[in-house]
Amino acid sequence: MKPNSSQRRQDAELSRLSRIKSVSHRSAAPLGVELISFFKHSVQKRQTQMSRIAEVWAKLVPDLLNDHCALESLTRGSLIVLVDTSSHLYELKQLLLAGLQQQLLLACKATGLRKITLKPGRWYDDGNADHRPRFER
Repeated sequence: MKPNSSQRRQDAELSRLSRIKSVSHRSAAPLGVELISFFKHSVQKRQTQMSRIAEVWAKLVPDLLNDHCALESLTRGSLIVLVDTSSHLYELKQLLLAGLQQQLLLACKATGLRKITLKPGRWYDDGNADHRPRFER
């Protein structure tokens, strides 16, 4: 049995659609090497810097104030510290102005710390300050 012209057109159309709609998957390079490189240059370096700063911070800042603040980020030598209440923010600011900031900057000079910025804010959802992130080794 010989296919008629409409059958041939349909077959040609189906093969054309199949060719157009098919996706050729190219093999990608393995991500393992790239992920390890990213981790070493981005994550590990920052974690080392922040852990050193957190260690010095915990030694120099009184526990009463330390319980109400959290180290948020370190960007281009500027450390941002979140403080949960305005009264603790004021006390910490006064302490930093009285010389604590210079001590912190000198002790953390190797990490590239140049500036400390205090910011009001909470790092926890409820009123319990026990959710403060701890940097321990």
